[in-house]
Amino acid sequence: MKQQIITDVIQKMLPHLDNVQLKQLQKVLEATLLDCEITEQGNVEKTNENIKYVEMFIASKRIEGCSEKTLKYYRATIDVMLTSIDKNVCHIQTEDLRSYLTEYQIKKRSSRVTIDNIRRILSSFFSWLEDEDYILKSPVRRIHKVKTATNIKETYTDEELEKMRDHCTNSRDLAIIDMLASTGMRIGEMVLLNKADINFNERECVVFGKGDKARVVYFDARTKIHLQNYLNSRTDDNPALFVSLKAPHERLKIGGIETRLREFGKQLGLNKVHPHKFRRTLATMAIDKGMPIEQLQQLLGHRKIDTTLQYAMVKQSNVKIAHRKYIG
Repeated sequence: MKQQIITDVIQKMLPHLDNVQLKQLQKVLEATLLDCEITEQGNVEKTNENIKYVEMFIASKRIEGCSEKTLKYYRATIDVMLTSIDKNVCHIQTEDLRSYLTEYQIKKRSSRVTIDNIRRILSSFFSWLEDEDYILKSPVRRIHKVKTATNIKETYTDEELEKMRDHCTNSRDLAIIDMLASTGMRIGEMVLLNKADINFNERECVVFGKGDKARVVYFDARTKIHLQNYLNSRTDDNPALFVSLKAPHERLKIGGIETRLREFGKQLGLNKVHPHKFRRTLATMAIDKGMPIEQLQQLLGHRKIDTTLQYAMVKQSNVKIAHRKYIG
């Protein structure tokens, strides 16, 4: 408890003293409090202070442009950690967080990817506290990135895409598959599209991605024809691009499209049919055909090029051909 008080004082004096003065202040405090008996502050006060820090952190992330979905995930992750450790946020140490992550993984049987996601969020939170001079040093600094296995994620083959197209019994489902396959847009971006957003002359449309960032995506001639056929067949006045087949013809939601694609997968005997796989397929195909990675990054709407590289997998057959061409 005494050490916590000393740490608190040092942290609050950070903006006013240099390193030499801070060290001297620490020595004076340690000597002064040596024979003192100190009791811990009440839980209510501690909880309120933690809530204040979390609220300020979330507010700063909102200003940076994080989506409400992301902010909700950040808040939930930090709240669970604070409840489990049960300390004032300024007193949390590296060992507290290491123990928390270890126990969380065992209890929840979480993957390494999940644990590293939690570590990243906590690192962002404590780094913000450090930058704002609420703590001396982030306790996450010495907790390194969790090593995860690199899984080769599947993509659709040309044959699988054609099977899905042939299996469509209505123009809407055919237009959805073509739209996902040719644009590489996120499913969350597609369900927000309206009919007025589509520029058929230029075969393009503007979508709003993560952080409400707008970008242009493009579709091919086949998608244009199938999309026009679908829109011409509709009798409703809903402005949404894709709606339910039955009245009252409401805008399709992410869950509705995911369910429809899973049904396709079961009926055709295809493995793991889901919207995001179309995006990964387009990225792989683009890289395979020589599209510069910077252009693919722009097309997919990635802030960091490292994210684009994770989506784009080089086919092993091309590695073999390249080896024979350049090496052997």
